[in-house]
Amino acid sequence: MEAPETHYTLSGDVNIAYQVVGEGQLDLVFIPSLTHHVELVWENPPQAQFFSRLASLGRLLLFDKRGTGMSDRVVGATLEVRMDDIRAVMDAAGSERAVLCGLGDGGPLCALFAATYPERTTALVLIHTAARMVRSPELPWLPTRAEREREIEEFAHRWGDREATAELFARGSPSATEEERQGFARVMRMSVSPGSAAAYLRMNLDVDVCDVLPLIRVPTLVMYRTELDVLDTRNALYLAEHIPGARLAEMPGRDFAPQLGDPDRFFAELESFLKEVVDGEAWEAEPDRVLATVLFTDIVDSTARAAGLGDRAWRRLLQQHHEIVRSQLGRFRGKEMDTAGDGFFATFDGPARAIHCAFAIRDGIGDLDLSVRAGLHTGECELVDGKAGGIAVHIGARVASLAEPGEVLVSSTVKDLVAGSGIEFEDRGEHQLKGISEAWRLFTVVP
Repeated sequence: MEAPETHYTLSGDVNIAYQVVGEGQLDLVFIPSLTHHVELVWENPPQAQFFSRLASLGRLLLFDKRGTGMSDRVVGATLEVRMDDIRAVMDAAGSERAVLCGLGDGGPLCALFAATYPERTTALVLIHTAARMVRSPELPWLPTRAEREREIEEFAHRWGDREATAELFARGSPSATEEERQGFARVMRMSVSPGSAAAYLRMNLDVDVCDVLPLIRVPTLVMYRTELDVLDTRNALYLAEHIPGARLAEMPGRDFAPQLGDPDRFFAELESFLKEVVDGEAWEAEPDRVLATVLFTDIVDSTARAAGLGDRAWRRLLQQHHEIVRSQLGRFRGKEMDTAGDGFFATFDGPARAIHCAFAIRDGIGDLDLSVRAGLHTGECELVDGKAGGIAVHIGARVASLAEPGEVLVSSTVKDLVAGSGIEFEDRGEHQLKGISEAWRLFTVVP
């Protein structure tokens, strides 16, 4: 089949290659697992048939993740940055809302997007995915980090070998014919280099959206085949149990690739779910509740400083402080929620941006001979008349109250969500936050 026309859009300073296929009442964004090439996939009959069938359900948006396929070959990106790529493609295609379909490691990205932007997410479909990649007390059936590292080493070592790559694909989809294996292997090899593939997989070792799942407020379908060798079915059960109102679709089969095995059963489940979404029978989204990162800052020893300067000089200094804070909020896409005296409360759609903003504020007001403390937390916020509230806001305020002068202190949720960003942390231990029933582990961001 001839490939649809490929377009490019900028996400930040990175060019993202994308295609728009078909038309219909729904927009569907499909995020593949690992590698993808928006033009080569149309030369592979099983993939071409799969995407053509997806496009029959609505307008399909396909794109190559940054670092792969025809997109710019940059290395490494957090989920937060990759969410921006989805938004950039949707904006370029004129899509206000879409069904997000994530396969494998594309699932956590889609889950985070749905929780952060429910107003732009019609529904969420998670296919053969997991909330994290490595073992934790909550998910003890996952491989250890050491086991994953060994897998990645083997993966990168054998990547350039045609037969070895086909064999790696066959492990996940044993029903594939030799021709299908070679076709998929060719797309994989030409989508990304061995080093980039290994770097991408290592980055995913730190991905963890377990805390995000309960905050998803859009209709969700979790799909999995019951006889997979490469993914424990308990991952799907965990997702369905922790996403409110999620629907679970269990299907017989051994193939990770949904286009192989019994694609008719796959599409029957998907079409049934999407019909419910279109008819309004699926659980409705709650656009007044979103996942957000809250930032609180305040000037250290402001009372003493004001007394020493006098009212007029203090007001002038405070005005300069406010200008710097608001300038940095604009730079990092923060939304000012409240200003009380010398303190600011703002929200962000990504924790890494919030951290960078906190340091920019700290450094900026240093020129005024002022010191600030900052606290951040990521959680579900209730939006009332455009203002954020709820328990996440209270936690953020309590975290800020424990910060030392010049310190940026964050909750464990923030730390988990910026995995792969290069931001480093020092453990500050568990703390019982005032008015909060559970203890929280806090971390200092290393400047």
